[in-house]
Amino acid sequence: MSGNAIEIKGLKKVYKGRGGAEDKVALKGIDLEIPQGSMFGLLGPNGAGKSTTINILAGLVNKTAGDAKIWGFDIDENPRNARANIGIVPQELMFDAFFTPREMLEVQAGMYGVPKEDRRTEELLKAVHLYDKADAYSRSLSGGMKRRLLVAKALVHNPPVLVLDEPTAGVDIELRQQLWDYVRELHSRGTTIVLTTHYLEEAEELCDTIAIINHGEVVCSESTEQLLKRIDEKEVVIKVGETLGAIPTELADFNSHLRGEHELAVQINQSDANVGAVLAAVQKAGLTINDISTNETDLEDIFLQLTSKKEGKAA
Repeated sequence: MSGNAIEIKGLKKVYKGRGGAEDKVALKGIDLEIPQGSMFGLLGPNGAGKSTTINILAGLVNKTAGDAKIWGFDIDENPRNARANIGIVPQELMFDAFFTPREMLEVQAGMYGVPKEDRRTEELLKAVHLYDKADAYSRSLSGGMKRRLLVAKALVHNPPVLVLDEPTAGVDIELRQQLWDYVRELHSRGTTIVLTTHYLEEAEELCDTIAIINHGEVVCSESTEQLLKRIDEKEVVIKVGETLGAIPTELADFNSHLRGEHELAVQINQSDANVGAVLAAVQKAGLTINDISTNETDLEDIFLQLTSKKEGKAA
């Protein structure tokens, strides 16, 4: 073992065009290393290649080129062992309407060859707060309940790697929090978690490492802490008592702009920020400071900057 839960090298996927249509390149040669025990975020716009990558790992899509290993097992050379070490929670809510949650977990465990005495059906139903619905038809479950049941299904064979593809899409805040509490518990026990989400604040809060994919390529892959340092910028917003028609000359040396008749916004670098100098210039201009606030860089700023750079290159 290399210490990585998942290793992907040069992964490509091309969907052949039909009826004279052009081929569609979904993945252009992705390289990723996901360390064991990490909480890894995989981010990107719709159509970036996230789900294609996950479906290749799940064995649902055949890759065009490249290599992928799960827990040290190559997905082509040792497909059975590779699949045994990963559990995947898909975006789509796919269920047999006439199966109960208990029956679904039992069938899933049987498909993975888990002996009856080793099955954790009751434990998993309790863990995802579905024990009281264990014998109800799945068609009667709410969308949030079905989402939690998918998590339980992915865990029946106790895999060391759990992949969640947009797991909280369309669920309410309370349910989202319950789900993340359980995911954090799994992570604390040593499970490697791979998360795709379009809720950037979710990734920023939960993930220790983040990769951003755009147009089938990895734009960056690094620790969340390092990623947040990529844009070393802070915005200082100053509300003044006077009506502003233009930027005061005293602020000409600063990167500033008006945000209204009574608001100045000044961009400063966080590493060498000198808010005092900005305030001194405002006072020198004879303005009355009524309020000051700051807006610091977050993951959304970085995400937009990195993906827009890629868009610009593509154009």
